[in-house]
Formats: sequence, C-alpha cells, structure tokens
Amino acid sequence: MQRVIVSDGGVSVVVADVPQPGPGEVLVRTAVAGVCGSDTHALAGLHPFIELPYAPGHEVCGTVEAIGSAVTAVVVGQRVTLEPFLPCWECKQCVAGRQNICERLRFFGCAHDQGGMAELFTVDQRRLHVVPDALDWRTAAFIEPLGTPVHAIGLAGGVRDKAVAILGAGTIGILMAQVARAYGAKRIVMTARSAASRERALTFGADAAVDATAPDAVDQVRDALRESADVVFDCVAEQSTTDQALALVMKGGTVVVVGVPPADVRIPLPLIQDAQLRIQGSATYLPADFTEAMRLLESGEVDVSAMVTAVHPLADAAAAFADAASGRHLKVLLSA
Repeated sequence: MQRVIVSDGGVSVVVADVPQPGPGEVLVRTAVAGVCGSDTHALAGLHPFIELPYAPGHEVCGTVEAIGSAVTAVVVGQRVTLEPFLPCWECKQCVAGRQNICERLRFFGCAHDQGGMAELFTVDQRRLHVVPDALDWRTAAFIEPLGTPVHAIGLAGGVRDKAVAILGAGTIGILMAQVARAYGAKRIVMTARSAASRERALTFGADAAVDATAPDAVDQVRDALRESADVVFDCVAEQSTTDQALALVMKGGTVVVVGVPPADVRIPLPLIQDAQLRIQGSATYLPADFTEAMRLLESGEVDVSAMVTAVHPLADAAAAFADAASGRHLKVLLSA
C-alpha cells in the first residue's frame, strides 16, 4: 500500500502495511484527496500546529472497504467523506456539542498517525458522512473545505443583506464568496495579491476585487462596498490582513479569523474597545456544517465545477504539492 509522508526532506511516497479496522473503525479506500493550504504551509514550516514529519490528507473521499465488528453507521461499498478532527468525546466542549474545539483535539491528516493521502486508511465511524449519489468524486472533495465557510458564516451571525469583505482568494476565500452569495449577502468585495487571483474572485461571484498590496486597499474596498463592511472574513490571517480587516469593519461589526495564522499578530485594543468590534475565531466545522455543505453542492448554489485545476496520481504527490504551492492553481487533487 502507498501512503504519502511530508518531512523536512520534502514529500515522499512510501510503502506501508494495510491498516486493520478496530471494532468501531472503518477501512476506507481513497478516491480523491485535496491538497490544502495547510499542507503546503506545513511543508514550508509555516503552520503553527503541524509538526514534521506527518501523514497528510484531511480533504478526502472514498469507498468503505471493510468495517469493524461494532460499526453500524456505514456499510461496505458506501461512498463517504471524512470529518477529520478527532475529538475525545469526553471533555466539556465535546459534551456540549462543540467537538471541533475539543480540549484534547487531534486531527486526521495533520496531527495523527494516518492521513487520507494513502490508498487505504482507517478511521472512527463517527467521523464519516455518506456522500450523496448526485455528487461525483471531484465535487465531493469539496465537502470538507466547504464546511469551513458554512461554519464561519454561522459564527458571524449570517450575512443576509450585509456588506461582506473577504480577504484572500484561495480555495476557502472563493468558497466563502459563493456561500455568502447563496446566503443573501448584499455586496461582496474580495482582496488578493495577484491579478490572476483577483480575476478568479470576479469569476466566482465577487462584486469587486481589490489588490491587497495597494496602499489604499482599505479605501478601495470601502468604495466598492459603498459602505463599511458589516462582516470581514480574514482567510489569510497575517498582520497585514488583520490591519486591513479592523480598518474595514464598521463600528459594532465582526471580523472572523478563518485562515490559520502563521504567527502572532498585534491588534489595536483601544479601537476594538471603542468601536465595540468583535473578533471571532472560526475553527473548522461541525456535522451540521457538513450536511449543509452537501446540500449547497447538490442544489448547485455553490458550483465547484471549475475549481479543480490539477489532478495527480498518488505516486506524484510531490508534483501535486508543488502545484498547490505555486499560486497558479486553485484546487489540486490527488487521485488514489
């Protein structure tokens, strides 16, 4: 069996034993696995929560190959996707239904001994969702990343009839724009560093796209929104975007931190207090967000048909990571 390992030496494909499912576990044969921005950041040493080496692959879909003796949630042959965080199920957050912020959280494909960039993997049955028949594998590969903007918009209190700014036009930013549009945002303006990314933002539904590096980027976004932003979704989460987000948001507004910050940032606390701003962290998703992500994809309210820009076989994982890190691609998939 092949599996991918990311280490200080780069991305390699190794031969590994086929894992055997325990009583409550499922053996899944991978169909597709997405290369996430967190994967390329980890390879570059920029992810604060992933230590090298690790087994990557948390945006994954596949088919149930075998089940453990106590499995009741799925049957052999079903198409499934993975909700990759691995909660303890016992802490106060888990008991309250907030397993995504479990106090002893682990993460499949990031901080775990297995990842979905493998021909086969085992996982707790409670982490699986059955993929609707209407979704092909490439579309199903977006269920996991789409759960992120669904969750973030929920934490923001919704976006209907609101002016929305989205900082960053990578996969999550583009999905954020599509979900915000589906949920009735009044106007959506995005920022991105490259002209290609700005053009992409317009293609996928932004009303305007602004050069994130422009000295007057904040003024340009405000002008394009025709007002201050009610909600800002920071999908980059570094110092420059933090500064822009706090300058863009209206008094009493909300900044949602969606991207994983590569390092600490400084915030103007007097402004936050005086303008009564809310800075809201958004960590992954919950089961209901996966259900909603599947609904959005099935209904066509979110269209990802043009978002896959490269597909590589599992054996060419290094090339897939290189494509994903190049800035030339929106979403890169590995096909096992």
